[in-house]
Amino acid sequence: MHRARSAAVAPYAPLNVLKPVAADLWIVDGPTIRFPFNVGLPFPTRMTVVRTPGQGLFIHSPTVLTPDLHRQVLDLGPVRWLIAPNRLHHAWIAPWAAAFPEATVFAAPGVDLGRTAIAAVQPLDRLDGYPWSQALDTLPVVGRYMTEVVFFHHRSRTLILTDLFENFEPERVRPRLLRWLIRAGGVAAPHGVLSLDLRMTFPRPVLTAAVARMIAWDPERILLAHGRWIPAHGTAELRRAYRAWLDDDATPGPENRRLPNSRP
Repeated sequence: MHRARSAAVAPYAPLNVLKPVAADLWIVDGPTIRFPFNVGLPFPTRMTVVRTPGQGLFIHSPTVLTPDLHRQVLDLGPVRWLIAPNRLHHAWIAPWAAAFPEATVFAAPGVDLGRTAIAAVQPLDRLDGYPWSQALDTLPVVGRYMTEVVFFHHRSRTLILTDLFENFEPERVRPRLLRWLIRAGGVAAPHGVLSLDLRMTFPRPVLTAAVARMIAWDPERILLAHGRWIPAHGTAELRRAYRAWLDDDATPGPENRRLPNSRP
């Protein structure tokens, strides 16, 4: 990923500061980036910080680590886990790992950290057995292009997504072409969802089962990496966003209602 060179998409200022969302839950809005392989659509970035009881901080999709943000994070507690939830969200993992050497890096399948100085990376490839499992549920969603690992924070009933749900606000986008691309890709707020290009890379049964699991969690809010996040009525938003998958599977089978090793 690369930083955007223009203000084509207005960032969610203030940047690089902790913003409280709920008890033991914060977000940090980071700089706008561009992916080198797409048509140049700028993406606002966002990370999530969860403080787990008696253990430390869970840092999801880290953004730029500035000196001031470093101090703010230290005030919350020790950083225990740095999370790269899919192959597109690891650009700033290495600086965080260097700044917090006591933290363990966990990465989704397909994340390439080979050129970094990170000594060891733990896989995000299962449903349970993680050190944060008492505070968060973990759900890998396996696609043909990438696996995205989804998390659910029990205490705040918050679903944490990365690219499975994008919700760009057209009024924050200046170039008309980019506004058109956002709408054409199906990721324009307030009716965002999984983008059209990524949608075609997830097998329908996999995505249907994952959505059923997320709905069973009954989230109050949904935190997103890109665009406007969902502060309330999260379950209804999931049903709205993924209705095309749910219409054909209105009554999911047992394998969709409860995944192995997951909480009811």
